[in-house]
Amino acid sequence: MNAPPIPMPPFEVLAEALRRITEHLAREFAHPTDSNPDWGETDWAIARSVAAMQGISVLLANNLRWSGPPAWQAFLAEQRVQCLLRHERIGALLERIDAAVRERRIGCVALKGSALRALGIYRPAERPMADVDLLVAPEDLPRTAAAVADLGYVEAGSSQRHRIFEPRQKHVLRLAGEHADNPLRIELHTTVTEELPVRSVDITGRVQRSAIKPGVNTYADLVSLLLHLLLHAAGNMRSHSLRQIQLHDIAAVAALLKQDDWQRLLERPNREEGPWWMFPPLWLAARYYPEHVPSGAVSAARAACPRLLRRAAERQSLTHVSWSNLRIHAFPGIEWSRTPLEAARFIRSRVLPSRRSLGELDVLLETNPEFGAVPWYGVSHASRIFRWLFSHPPRVQTMVSVSAALRDGRS
Repeated sequence: MNAPPIPMPPFEVLAEALRRITEHLAREFAHPTDSNPDWGETDWAIARSVAAMQGISVLLANNLRWSGPPAWQAFLAEQRVQCLLRHERIGALLERIDAAVRERRIGCVALKGSALRALGIYRPAERPMADVDLLVAPEDLPRTAAAVADLGYVEAGSSQRHRIFEPRQKHVLRLAGEHADNPLRIELHTTVTEELPVRSVDITGRVQRSAIKPGVNTYADLVSLLLHLLLHAAGNMRSHSLRQIQLHDIAAVAALLKQDDWQRLLERPNREEGPWWMFPPLWLAARYYPEHVPSGAVSAARAACPRLLRRAAERQSLTHVSWSNLRIHAFPGIEWSRTPLEAARFIRSRVLPSRRSLGELDVLLETNPEFGAVPWYGVSHASRIFRWLFSHPPRVQTMVSVSAALRDGRS
């Protein structure tokens, strides 16, 4: 007989538990300890959710010095097995994509997780991947989409940043951590950009290779890869959706750079593209992985960072800017605004979102039906504004993850 689920803690209790557990697990990589944390049954269940949300389950399984209670040990062991199976699936998919685009004489660049996989800086399955991101030239997008469709994928939606493809045949989504059968998406990008918070930072020219061959290509160099990892982390910090695995990525690649690489990373290609946005993710990576990020690079990035953003970044922890932040904020990341006009535009975009932005929320709910279990995306935008002002609405993704962990039962 299955054990009954653990009751959901009150909002403030859960928020504090998420903060405490997130910071403890994050510190384990730089300052490992030898004894089990003094956590109760509910804390250990929340820890499973944190490990999954932060993308560090297998890293913890491979690196922790302590063992934890049986349910925690079983969770990490199961995550290692599922991620190994998923690792094999991802490798097979990348090979199929490479063959399909090569046959059509299309060149593309494998982004983020796929590129890190090729570098071999992680042991097999240590780094989770929910999707395969590819950068393609705009003129090649229709043919690349056709190649993806030939692999058994259908378009599930699009946003300003990418087109999303999902397997035509999908298994039931498993919510409590990684699972080999969870859908493996393909996302096609024609640009590498982030809205910070309304100004578009575009690094496509620095990421796209000048000479690209048919098939799946890598980044031009480690500098291009780290630049993209930092920008993607900045975008997620702005929206409070960072994962610790992203900081781990940055630290792992940063450890491979030489002095002249750091100079190229921090250079200003032109007057419009200074690295003003780079300090927050670089500083946060250095905070949790101090031996991997040189202090001189952090200082140089800090000097280029606007004062308001710099001060805000130096007060933030991983919890503040990640999925472990339980609270939905009305204007998340407004400190990334560089002028009062940008801040006003951002506020307006939150209060009066465009039709496209509302459509992207519909796509999010359609591609993640499990989010419908928490009444947020399905209510009117006016209702969401009311809840911003007069209550403490919890984040949908965080609540879905925590609820799944608590339903798994007792330690």
